Amino acid sequence: MEKRSALLASLLFGLLVSGAYSRTFTFVNKCAYEVWAGTQASAGSPALTETGFQLDQGASVSLEAPSHWSGRFWGRTGCAADATGQFKCKTGDCGSNKVACNGAGAIPPATLIEFTLDGGGGQDFYDTSLVDGYNVPFSVNPQGGSGSCGVSACGANINAACPPELKVTDEGGAIIACKSACEAFNTDEYCCRGAFGGPDTCNPNKYSTVFKQACPTAYSYAYDDKTSTFTCKAPAYILTFCP
Repeated sequence: MEKRSALLASLLFGLLVSGAYSRTFTFVNKCAYEVWAGTQASAGSPALTETGFQLDQGASVSLEAPSHWSGRFWGRTGCAADATGQFKCKTGDCGSNKVACNGAGAIPPATLIEFTLDGGGGQDFYDTSLVDGYNVPFSVNPQGGSGSCGVSACGANINAACPPELKVTDEGGAIIACKSACEAFNTDEYCCRGAFGGPDTCNPNKYSTVFKQACPTAYSYAYDDKTSTFTCKAPAYILTFCP
């Protein structure tokens, strides 16, 4: 029994020293409306215990992710079950027809927070991305930890500054999201593909500049790495809608 206890203690100590510990993601809704969070694991990472859930105003939900997990989070708005019982959202819908996204990602436009845990040297990599457009203010704030550990966020109301050709409106004409130029125009230049498929040829444009001016720490186009990628080794992160 003593040998077994000693072995378990040794294993636990090894995990702690190597940084192989889980992370806690706490989602908080500070919006003046309901938000339905979505979670999607990258290929090779396990799905979290919740792939979609409702957050009432002021509510919070915590999820655990294993070390070396990779994936993304986003918010859905204007969600409800239709006459046939299928769940749909006006923005950020994942197309599962349910509250749980079950592996499906967000349909653009949607504000994304992306994570790669223990991506190198024990550090977690994370960012806020507007590459797929914008639908709700969102931020990630590390709790404790070591490294640069900066706050990555897009807390501005980009819908208010959205160019007319990128606007998404509801049936009443209210602006509910802002498309990326890639989604709106589907050109190689705006989508950073073809002859524009690299950091030397894909540059900021007049539309990505609108996003960058509103949210300086968020990705505004595919190769916006220098000011938009953050690293930290932290046990917990707070993800806030409408920070």
